[in-house]
Amino acid sequence: MPLPPITPPLLNSANPWCTTLEQLQELYDSPHTGAITTRTSLLGGFPHDPAHHQFTFFNPSTHTTSTPNKDLSGDASTTGSLNTLGYSPIPLAEYLEYVKTINEGLGSVPPNGRETFKPVIVSVTGSAEEIAECYSLIATTQSDVKMTLAMEINLSCPNIPGKTPPAYNTAALREYLLGLKVAIDVGLTKSGGVTQIPVGIKIPPYTYSEQFEGLVGVLVESVQNSMKPVYLPSPISFITAVNTLGSSLLLSDGESTAKPALKSANGTGIGGLAGAALHPLALGNVATLRRLLDQSASEELKGVVVIGVGGVENKAGFERMRSVGAGAVGVGTALGRKGVAVFGEIISEGM
Repeated sequence: MPLPPITPPLLNSANPWCTTLEQLQELYDSPHTGAITTRTSLLGGFPHDPAHHQFTFFNPSTHTTSTPNKDLSGDASTTGSLNTLGYSPIPLAEYLEYVKTINEGLGSVPPNGRETFKPVIVSVTGSAEEIAECYSLIATTQSDVKMTLAMEINLSCPNIPGKTPPAYNTAALREYLLGLKVAIDVGLTKSGGVTQIPVGIKIPPYTYSEQFEGLVGVLVESVQNSMKPVYLPSPISFITAVNTLGSSLLLSDGESTAKPALKSANGTGIGGLAGAALHPLALGNVATLRRLLDQSASEELKGVVVIGVGGVENKAGFERMRSVGAGAVGVGTALGRKGVAVFGEIISEGM
């Protein structure tokens, strides 16, 4: 099922600033977002510990950092961020209740002159089997709400000790796609062929050609292997590119012996890089993915939407993402720095 149009083509990425119902409601109410994304959740929630799971903003030139775990505004120089976070402590079922609560506040007609109600992308993660269960829960919720729901599978968090992001491994990607096709096949059978929900994957930053080719190759295989009992083509209708760049480190200022600026689960303070410093790499990922998808022999893959994320905080960044093929643009670090007003700033600068 294709991802519905995101109008305007601007939304938040899955990040700490879309964790609560209040944050999601504010994002949904903004006339300047064309869709919203929930923070990545698990079926049972993530054991979040603020002593180990942290974020900070920093100046990419001086590496001066802000206070960990504090939202920031007013300092225009701290355009980068680093985090050692995991996933949301709130389980998926509770996020689906949040979606229902937002739905209850909607009238019979889409607001702000929209033709349709704003889509909600529910970001999830877990094993292939757990993702199949997540899909079923979200698809079931779709019948209870006006807005289109989509599922984003986060296969790219760099901060879980001992767990390599699955999107770096083609065998793991195949396993997830097969599990999804089974879940969709079961859902279609139960519903009598009723269309299910759009599905996408969130990938980490790729840094060499074989990674891109591996991802697209798995998607091509998924389209070609469309026989019973799993007869459906590839379930992927969008790709969110990119998540944070792992193995990144900030050192604290004013110490006789340099120490990590953040705590982390493994004690190293090494985490995921985002914001301005990530922007060129994110642009390269979006451009490369768009080119490979468009060059694919599969017409289906040519229709996959790329949501570009990484270092966008103004009109110029938005336009750069769009110019290299992003069908929509996500905002993360700048949302934490400026709040929901950042979307209005981008719009008011003229799209």
